[in-house]
Amino acid sequence: MRNERKIRTVKMFNFGQKLGFLNCRGLFASSVKSDAGGKGGFTLIEVMVVVVILVIASMMVVPMASSASSFQIRSATNMIAADMEYAKSMAIATGQMYSVVFDAGSDSYQINDQNNVVIAHPVNKGTSYIVNFRNDSRLNQVDIVSANFVSTSATTSVIKFDYLGSPYDGGGNPLNSGTISLKAGMTTMTITVQPVTGFISVSN
Repeated sequence: MRNERKIRTVKMFNFGQKLGFLNCRGLFASSVKSDAGGKGGFTLIEVMVVVVILVIASMMVVPMASSASSFQIRSATNMIAADMEYAKSMAIATGQMYSVVFDAGSDSYQINDQNNVVIAHPVNKGTSYIVNFRNDSRLNQVDIVSANFVSTSATTSVIKFDYLGSPYDGGGNPLNSGTISLKAGMTTMTITVQPVTGFISVSN
């Protein structure tokens, strides 16, 4: 009788090995345990594992989204600063007035020549020098909150540079101060243009 029991135990043990349940007999037994109605259920451990995975996943989503918006706003800020420098260098090189026209409502800007005509883009041949963040999937989280170029007589959203690189407002009056504010998610950045020198700086 004892030999028969040993044989049965060995057979069940080998069967359990084949099914891969050698090291999780308790978990397997509780997983397939049926209630009075004959329906299978989940163990507490399984439920806790799923909950932990969901919590970890949700914690990872927020930093990734925040990182994306932070990357976009820094890229957009550097782009605007570089484009303003380009407009200034064109004014110095040609001895003519060049301007950067901002439209906060559409999150866009463009570079115009002295006749207020949009210039051609020096890199993207055949296109005008117009930048629209909303139409660019790489920068569509960035909002141009405001673009204020202040002189003694007006505040405009246009900045002009003369042949010396000195800044003016949209009406051609010497600039007293100039700021462009950007926002993406919870991150904000500011571009500042100094009067007289036209020096451009970026800050958080």
